[in-house]
Amino acid sequence: MAETDFDVLILGAGSGGYACALRAAQLGLRVGLVEKGKLGGTCLHVGCIPTKALLHAAEVADNTRESEQFGVRASFEGIDMPGVNSYKDGVVSRLHKGLAGLIKGRGITVIEGAGTVTGPGEVRVGDTTYAGRHLVLASGSYAKSLPGLEIDGKRVITSEHALRLEEVPASVIVLGGGVIGCEFASVWRSFGAEVTIVEALPRLVAAEDEASSKALERAFRKRKIAFRTASPFKEVATTDEGVAVTLQSGDVLQADLLLVAVGRGPSTADLGYEEIGVEMERGFVLADERCRTNVEGVYAVGDIVPGLQLAHRGFQQGIFVAEDIAGLDPQPIDETGIPRVTYSQPEIASVGLDEAAAAEAYGTEGIETLTYDLGGNGKSQILKTQGFVKLIRRTDGPVIGVHLVGDRVGELIGEAQLIYNWEAHADDVAPLVHAHPTQNEALGEAHLALAGKALHAHS
Repeated sequence: MAETDFDVLILGAGSGGYACALRAAQLGLRVGLVEKGKLGGTCLHVGCIPTKALLHAAEVADNTRESEQFGVRASFEGIDMPGVNSYKDGVVSRLHKGLAGLIKGRGITVIEGAGTVTGPGEVRVGDTTYAGRHLVLASGSYAKSLPGLEIDGKRVITSEHALRLEEVPASVIVLGGGVIGCEFASVWRSFGAEVTIVEALPRLVAAEDEASSKALERAFRKRKIAFRTASPFKEVATTDEGVAVTLQSGDVLQADLLLVAVGRGPSTADLGYEEIGVEMERGFVLADERCRTNVEGVYAVGDIVPGLQLAHRGFQQGIFVAEDIAGLDPQPIDETGIPRVTYSQPEIASVGLDEAAAAEAYGTEGIETLTYDLGGNGKSQILKTQGFVKLIRRTDGPVIGVHLVGDRVGELIGEAQLIYNWEAHADDVAPLVHAHPTQNEALGEAHLALAGKALHAHS
């Protein structure tokens, strides 16, 4: 008979849930992990991992198409979507098997099925009720739509449907110019589709620094990705040929498909959270900086908690909760110090405050900014990418924001987040030796310039 009493009972095995389970088991706690789908959740199966596989395939397509500029003769014959999907699914499958093996090896009890919370430390799955001294809510998120906009999975699709397409659409309208919308727009353009992004806000990736948004918009124009900003959606009509999207301005756009990428909502409905008294707001679970809800012994992590909906945020919160339950008194996570990456072409990466938020916090006189152009970076020239490193610091104080644009800059965000989270000053970073030629040097050069020692940049 399966064990029904645990030290930690977790509802949801996505990034937050499985990280909590692994760390709690490592700390000697008895762990029950409830999951109705597959271990790994959205990120592994229909989110981060498969979309990044598509983006890599898109990069290979672009490199093949443009190979002559590197002196390599190659012919681009088209996109084999079944082949792309096979590659993508292979990556997901290998990671899923590895995760399942880890969880089994740690002695974690996996409870398969849809769970409903029936008490502060109780979850019912089927006819069995499981108990835990501590309950961790980690039920994740779903692709949202807009009122009156019906997803049919054929002409009007979400990112989950987009990951299963068997052919490249000739034309697509992407509703939403945030991270998900811009990533899929980038993929489909590289695959040869005509793409138009429709965004209600004044700029693409509006959560990023304005300079990063402008750089992405310039790059998208060059790539012939059309976009309509400050253009709220009114309605959509489907036809045998495709979709007709009407904007509030009255303009009508037509395409084969409409991708709805207007964000993700918390998966909390009908799970029993409110019934046990958990404080909620617009479907989100309210939790303090220690991931604790208002109900004793009940924690919440990941996309169901207001804030950045990022897999690595949920992952870190899961580790934090396991350590908190084990009495290790971990340091709360600084949400502003969580790195953010949009894996379009070019990529955008950032950590800390953008210029507007920094000016609001410290006043325009209290901050200083510096932008180092990747044109001065050898590896970026080799890669033929354009972009910049933008630093924001408190006047004569630590660096409080790092913003990057360019191919592969997501790989630089590790050092950038150390600079922010360790409250480094420009003078702390300037003496560090950066390998040559790497794009990491651009971070070093930018800090040299901010410290008044510019070499490959005008001071």
